[in-house]
Amino acid sequence: MRYSYGPWGTTIREFVIASEQAESAGFSRIWTNELHRSAFIPLAATASSTSTIGLGTAIALAFVRSPMTTALTALDLDELSGGRFVLGLGTGVARLNENWHNARFGKPVAHLNESVAVIRKIISSAHLGEPIVVDGEYERVNIRGYERPYPPAREAIPIYIAAVGPRLTELAGAIGDGWISHELCSPLYVRDAALPHLEQGLRSARRKREDLTVVASACCLVDSDSRQAHRLAANLVAFYATVATYQGFFELHGFGEEASRIQTLFREGKHAAVVDACTDEMVDSMMLVGTADEVRNRLVSYEGLVDEIKLSPPTHLVPDEAIRSAQSQILSLFS
Repeated sequence: MRYSYGPWGTTIREFVIASEQAESAGFSRIWTNELHRSAFIPLAATASSTSTIGLGTAIALAFVRSPMTTALTALDLDELSGGRFVLGLGTGVARLNENWHNARFGKPVAHLNESVAVIRKIISSAHLGEPIVVDGEYERVNIRGYERPYPPAREAIPIYIAAVGPRLTELAGAIGDGWISHELCSPLYVRDAALPHLEQGLRSARRKREDLTVVASACCLVDSDSRQAHRLAANLVAFYATVATYQGFFELHGFGEEASRIQTLFREGKHAAVVDACTDEMVDSMMLVGTADEVRNRLVSYEGLVDEIKLSPPTHLVPDEAIRSAQSQILSLFS
């Protein structure tokens, strides 16, 4: 079971320093997301100051740029890093794609399937000068008379798929080189919700389990004061509990009533009460929180279920200094 890391920084320079520290600590890969920064630029900054650690997007949005742009960006980053890049893609939700990016949002499973196919085709063939013609329902390209005049670092760059819903998770099993979980991902969720659908996808494509890297995201907060750590972590869990979309996730863990109450408090504008309503038991079921020994003991429960654990500090509704301290503790604990 490998350990990777999602660095944080108020500046790209701070992000790069955290990435360098993750490499020194022995983490296998660093990951970026696409929300407050682009998914790619921080990795480009990091590629030149690291030499061995893998670089990946967790995730880049699949539909907000053309497959051609995504493929060329992946090729450039793979060259810049000496073949260390992994392209993690996710769909996002309709509102984000259409209202924030003015992007087309098709049926997510079919749309992502087509996007991945086109991206892979461009990565493998752009330097050959061959026509690249795809006439899909959502993605259409007709590239003729084009030859990328640079040899790729690799003709196949791994593509990991982020998925929560059952059909997208099955797609990850069918076509992905890896699957990336949601930021809150418990062993229970992996075992009972994700793996059955990943295995169904693998069977449908006649693939083997070893063809897919299963990456569980584990938000982590280490503090010698376990009680303080739990109350700080409650901000993140409560943030997700306010979203009705995640009701099923909380019900799976036995906290459906608590999540419903948090949503009611949030609608009533009682934001302080929202965090207070998030219990330590809810935090423990979905995050790695507590003293160093408590966190180490919790990690054992992922063994045999996943190939890689992506650790990161909590960020939503958490003050910068607290995030900075959590990051330092994680890097120190796993060094």
